[in-house]
Amino acid sequence: MFLICGEALYDFFLVEEDKGGSLSFDARPGGSPYNVAIGMARLGASSALLTGISNDLLGARLATILENEGVNSQYLIRSERGTTLSLVGVDESGGPSYAFYGNGSADCSLTEADLPAIGPEIQGLHFGSYSIAVKPVADAFTALLARNPGLFISLDPNVRPTIEPDMAVWRQRIDALRKQTALLKVSNEDIAMLHPDADPVDIVKAWAKDGPALVVLTQGGNGVVGVRGDDLFHAQPPEIEVVDTVGAGDTFMASLLAEMYVQRDPAGYLTSLSPPEIEGLMHRAATAAAITCSRRGADLPSAADLATFLREEN
Repeated sequence: MFLICGEALYDFFLVEEDKGGSLSFDARPGGSPYNVAIGMARLGASSALLTGISNDLLGARLATILENEGVNSQYLIRSERGTTLSLVGVDESGGPSYAFYGNGSADCSLTEADLPAIGPEIQGLHFGSYSIAVKPVADAFTALLARNPGLFISLDPNVRPTIEPDMAVWRQRIDALRKQTALLKVSNEDIAMLHPDADPVDIVKAWAKDGPALVVLTQGGNGVVGVRGDDLFHAQPPEIEVVDTVGAGDTFMASLLAEMYVQRDPAGYLTSLSPPEIEGLMHRAATAAAITCSRRGADLPSAADLATFLREEN
């Protein structure tokens, strides 16, 4: 089982605004780690989520959805604090923008003292998004990593400047985590915020020499670049009609982790793959992400969805 560590929240998508200023929203469960845990379960991999879950109306709903999706709930930490809210706007190309309301919320307020013991069933830990940058939860997850050496570690920074605007904080946290990470996925948008004057491929090439067995750079419709040591790999997503890109990166990560889940030694598996196998791994993840982009919000595909799309593609 993979333990996904991070946030759980509700995204509120603006649907309609009338002349009087009344707003209508479509509320969807979300949070990058929350999506990754559900995405893995839908792809047939065993996952659990470690996060603070509020006992309020929205938190109870988040927990029920996880249960219905088959995500293990034993690492959920119940709290009387509120649920983080995110207001989401989508531009003409389907790209989302976020405004977060999470100060003092259940997922942001975890401390080291709140952390449960990690059982022997956990084979890997995944970290990402604002829970790696915002205190106290970021410090708690740093402690969790130190407590559990030897586990397979994955990371998706998923930078959120509206929650932590200081890119120096993000860089420091990512630099510390990636040296212990076997699989690192990052987007062009993340690199542009972290290192605005650098070529994203140059950055991931440097990162690949600093610990990870594989670093993957997603570039939306421009494809995927993988780096292992000095070797570069490329994959292209299928062409689809984009509804929005919410959850695309989470889907990509979930697909990668679903394939790691079935390996006895995931890090060794990544180092042993041939170039065509790595490109196939990235193409499957990009295809899963494309399916999500064809739907409203973070509606991640099932294993059957992905298999059908790949079969029709061939």
